[in-house]
Amino acid sequence: MKFLSVAALALALASTAPAADQKKAKDDPSKIGDRNVGNCLNLYSIDKEMALGRQLSAEVMKQSKILDDPITSEYVNRIGQNLARNSDAKVPFVFRIIEGDEANAFALPGGYVFVYTGLIKVASEEDEFAGALAHEIAHVAARHMTCQATKGEIAGVASIIPGVLLGGWAGVGARQAARAALPMASSSFSRHDETEADYLGVQYMYAAGYDPTGAVSIFEKLESMQKTRPGAVARVLATHPMDADRIDRTEKEIQRILPSKPEYVVTTSEYRAMRDRLLALENGRKPSTSNRPHLIRSGDDKLPDTDSDTARPTIKRKDIVD
Repeated sequence: MKFLSVAALALALASTAPAADQKKAKDDPSKIGDRNVGNCLNLYSIDKEMALGRQLSAEVMKQSKILDDPITSEYVNRIGQNLARNSDAKVPFVFRIIEGDEANAFALPGGYVFVYTGLIKVASEEDEFAGALAHEIAHVAARHMTCQATKGEIAGVASIIPGVLLGGWAGVGARQAARAALPMASSSFSRHDETEADYLGVQYMYAAGYDPTGAVSIFEKLESMQKTRPGAVARVLATHPMDADRIDRTEKEIQRILPSKPEYVVTTSEYRAMRDRLLALENGRKPSTSNRPHLIRSGDDKLPDTDSDTARPTIKRKDIVD
């Protein structure tokens, strides 16, 4: 039976090669929510993936200092839920904030996303912060964590065959149990996974109304920090760095697949107030209670320069307030 299982898994893996129509749908932001972007062999059902995420999230909560400020948490959740509604994800999302200087966020299977306060401090505009969250939501939508875990389980099954032939099944169960949690313990994704999350993330930003170039802006900030203050950038970036090629590729994809809009959300007065509140809390000062949004008129200084008739149409970048 084990040999039949391995054969069946191999056939299933071969059948998941992306078809031309799937690739075309992935290029079309108008089809967000009606396409399958988690196109890999996956032994985890959605329910199992969500249960695994709950378990791992509980462990993160035990080991981390979660920010205890309902105003900041509510606003971050609001941004995240807006992006999630405009994504391909098939699971509900939970967003939580960890007190820490790392300019980072990470996702767990089943829609659990954790954001470090260090990332909010680096993201001076809301579209930059949305770019980071959209990237993590894309990892969940594409089911990268459980796809990775499935590959590990297949490799585990294949690796025990020589042992079975030589000495039977003794000890196999123990080895499988020890391996079970290993894929989920990894905090790094493959280069392909990171590229796909970048690609899908800018589409989710665009669908949610944000300026997708905010993703480029936060990438550039992280790249600069990587060079000048490497300790301030999360360890995961040491495996898959924010390099010039990644930034250039994202810019080109925005130009290629996202039709221009007359206006985008760049930032809001509420985001500024939330960020100022967080900085005040971290500095031990009493946060201001005057966080009512106020009208900000868009100005000509928000218009990007263009010297070519064939360039992407000039976009009026506009600050939006409620």
